[in-house]
Amino acid sequence: MNQFGGESVTYEGIGATKKWERIESYGPKFVENIVQAIARDILCYAMKTLRHCSIVMHIHDELVIEANPRMSLDAVCEQMGRTPPWANGLILDAAGYTSLYYKKD
Repeated sequence: MNQFGGESVTYEGIGATKKWERIESYGPKFVENIVQAIARDILCYAMKTLRHCSIVMHIHDELVIEANPRMSLDAVCEQMGRTPPWANGLILDAAGYTSLYYKKD
């Protein structure tokens, strides 16, 4: 039972005090964490498809690639938007831009 009298899920983990304690959670938080984990796996798959590129860094769902100006941005976006075999049916799309230095779009 939680503080509001309803049922809840708890688990042992490191809390706000940086010590092991019982932490309470709820459905939407589990869904958020699952979605973030899947998004990370999709980004890793995209990084593998672009392993021939010079990936400088990644920020959440974004890759920064240092490339020759003649490299096709459309080709990079097509490769990054490929669906992993384990996510058959998932529709992905990627967009990008070129810049001489890193900046947020």
